[in-house]
Amino acid sequence: MIIWAAFFAHWYLSLFAQSFFQHRYAAHRMFSMHPLWERFFFVFTFLVQGSSFMSPRGYALLHRMHHAYSDTDKDPHSPHNSTNAFGMMWKTRTVYQEVLKDEHPNARRFASGDYPEWVALEEFGNKWYTRVGWGALYVGFYVAFATAWWQYLLLPVHFAMGAVHGAIVNWGGHKYGYQNFDNHDKSRNSLFFDFLTGGELFQNNHHKLPMRVNFGVKWWELDPTYPVIWTLDKLRIVRIKRKEGHSTVPVAA
Repeated sequence: MIIWAAFFAHWYLSLFAQSFFQHRYAAHRMFSMHPLWERFFFVFTFLVQGSSFMSPRGYALLHRMHHAYSDTDKDPHSPHNSTNAFGMMWKTRTVYQEVLKDEHPNARRFASGDYPEWVALEEFGNKWYTRVGWGALYVGFYVAFATAWWQYLLLPVHFAMGAVHGAIVNWGGHKYGYQNFDNHDKSRNSLFFDFLTGGELFQNNHHKLPMRVNFGVKWWELDPTYPVIWTLDKLRIVRIKRKEGHSTVPVAA
């Protein structure tokens, strides 16, 4: 019971950090927040993503490339450019590392954009020994609380939690489901109620309206992350900038 509680807590907390902070805040700037709250969510994201932590700056640049070049050869993680999800994940990792080092030519046009940075924390989170340290903590927790051998099979998901979420969204959200809009790409809405990835699988809606905080468009499309952001807005922790609208990210040249 403890193992399953820990697994689902890690799944959904890491997922929220990616959807709320890295995606909707860092990449799209859908809302603003006080610098102290930004630092709080930086630390929160580092803690809940652990060994799979991604730099919000790196995430933002990678994601802006994805929108500008969606499902073209320049898309950093289109499933239509890879034979399987693992190949897509490896390509994404390679591009991400190049973006962090300012070595990827397609990312340079987005480098002057607005995104949050905390250089010390981002560099620490991306060190190999930090990732190994988090992995050791996960293993130690399982040694202490696992009650069956098969529970250890969950550990690889913990190690790569953020990447697993990204793979599900980018593979499934651009291959399986229905379309509300013709976006001239392969984006799809995969679930009516996205309990799996916190609204991220409404990819077709999001590519049409990338500044819309609520990824659901139809009344029956439920984005679980949106009510949290709405509540934070009412509490004045964040301030939503736009309800709808097209992205300011440049389109493919």
